[in-house]
Amino acid sequence: VGWFDMNRRTNTATSFNLEYRSHYKLWIFKPFGGFMGTSDGAAYGYAGLGVDVFFGRRLVLTGNTALGGYHRGDGKDLGYWLEFRSGLEAAYRFDDRSRLGLGFHHISNANLGDKNPGTEILSVFYAFPLGHGN
Repeated sequence: VGWFDMNRRTNTATSFNLEYRSHYKLWIFKPFGGFMGTSDGAAYGYAGLGVDVFFGRRLVLTGNTALGGYHRGDGKDLGYWLEFRSGLEAAYRFDDRSRLGLGFHHISNANLGDKNPGTEILSVFYAFPLGHGN
């Protein structure tokens, strides 16, 4: 759950994410896909790659980038349907490999549309393993 468009005073909303992160690796990168919806009806489906950097057994920093389709709903106009997401997450990893953390992501259309206002999302998340991997 997060704060959509957190650095602005208008168009802010609550965001809700559901992601699947694969335990398979493509070199050091792990594929993932997800869906974000906001309290004002915006929706964003995406897929991308992430990389985990461990500091000991407990602290994990994850950098990620994704590409997806955006639907405005009654929310913020991001200027184009195709949007790129990049972000960084910091999490505490428990013994069962579940994680509790904070994430910061930026969504932008990379100037593909007539305008590119972009947005930032600050979120808190809980992730749990469905199978193998870390």
